[in-house]
This record gives sequence, structure tokens and C-alpha cells, in this order.
Amino acid sequence: MNFQAIRVIYRSEMMRAWNTLFQTVASPVISTSLYFIVFGGAIGSRIQTVDGVEYGLFIVPGLTMLTLLTQSISNASFGIYFPKFIGTIYEVLAAPVSFYEALIGYVGAAASKSLIIGIIILVTANLFVDLRIDHPFWMLTFLVLTCVTFSLFGFIIGLWADNFEKLQIIPILIITPLVFLGGSFYSISMLPPFWQTVTLFNPVVYLVSGFRWSFFEVADVNVWVSLGMILFFLLLCMAIVSWMFKTGYKLKQ
Repeated sequence: MNFQAIRVIYRSEMMRAWNTLFQTVASPVISTSLYFIVFGGAIGSRIQTVDGVEYGLFIVPGLTMLTLLTQSISNASFGIYFPKFIGTIYEVLAAPVSFYEALIGYVGAAASKSLIIGIIILVTANLFVDLRIDHPFWMLTFLVLTCVTFSLFGFIIGLWADNFEKLQIIPILIITPLVFLGGSFYSISMLPPFWQTVTLFNPVVYLVSGFRWSFFEVADVNVWVSLGMILFFLLLCMAIVSWMFKTGYKLKQ
């Protein structure tokens, strides 16, 4: 394992985030505050509790997941697309760096940035509500798995995209609607039976449900099912990225 190569790639990506530190930190803080003002204040005044949890507390896991998913995808997709765009990716491909070493460097940096943002969101949320975490270990497990999995997914998008517009298509048109419709700000038990069944086909439901369980022991689906779903998606993304690198898809053209 070429740890020097991994460190160089990882450090380069992290330095890019450091150069835009104010934007990186300010954006999630402002967004989180606005969500709490709108959802926690306006809607929370009409919905006191959901499944026995104060509404302001209830939306914290969903709000965190909303930002984590979008940030993980954005960080990873831009991180690999930009070297393709300026041509420096060919230096990585020509160097004595294996696929796994490059993957660890790029995805590790994207996941690290998303994890930091996730922690910032939780700290910000604690300023608005008295946050409690019943299972810190499982909360951290879901947090890390989500960052890594969706950084891998963003890496796939970055390899697939051949212009900047394509980088935004899937996050804006698919991921964000799935998060909002995945029980981020409500329990799916509040929906009519038919729509509860339909919602179970939304993969984000399992992420939000498992993450929320780690906070309040309240979940829409079994926590082991949630864990199984995110591990399945993680392995699927790994398989796709491996195939793309081995075949040179969108890299050797």
C-alpha cells in the first residue's frame, strides 16, 4: 500500500476545502439555522411531538442527513471531476498508484469534509434544542457510513459527468427530493397506508430512520434493516467504481 500517494491526494483535497473554509463552515451553519427557524419555529408550533419526541429534536437527524448526502456527493464528484477537467487525472493514472490508493485518497477526503460538516450541524442544532443522543456509537457509525457511501456515489457521478451541469443533475433532481420525501421532517407513520408502502421504496428512508433511532430510539423501519441497506449500497458503489477504473470508463477517452 502506497501510503505516501494516499497522503498526497488526501492532503491536496483537504487543502482545497481549507482555502474555502468560511464558505465550508458558514453554509451549513446558516442553512441549519434557517431550517430550525422555518421548520422548528413555524411548523413546530403546530406539531408539538412526533412519536413522543419534540418536533424540534425530531428533525435534527433528517436535517443532518439532508446536508450530509448533498455535501458528500458534491465534495466527491467535484474532487474527481476537476482533475479530469484540467487533465491532471492522467498524472495519477500514469503514476505507480493503484485504483484503491487513489480511491482512498479522493473518497477519504470527501468523507472527512462531510463528517466535519455533520459535526458542525449537530453543534449548531444544539444551540436551538437540547440535543440528546441515546446511542452515540451507532450515531457515529451511521454518520461515517453515510459519508463514505455517498462520497463513493459522488465519485461515480464525477467519473460519469463530462460537464459541470451533469454534476448537479442527480443531486438536485434526485437526491434532494428523495431526502425530503424520505421522512426527514416527518414520520412516515403519519402518511396514509398506501403512501407508507410507496415510501419504503425510497432508500433514503432507511438512512434517516436508522440515524434517528440512534438519537431517540424511534424509527420507521428496523434499525438492522437500515444498517443492511446502507452496507448494500456501499458495496454496490464500490463495485461500480471498481468497474469504472478497471475499464477506464470516462477516464481513457
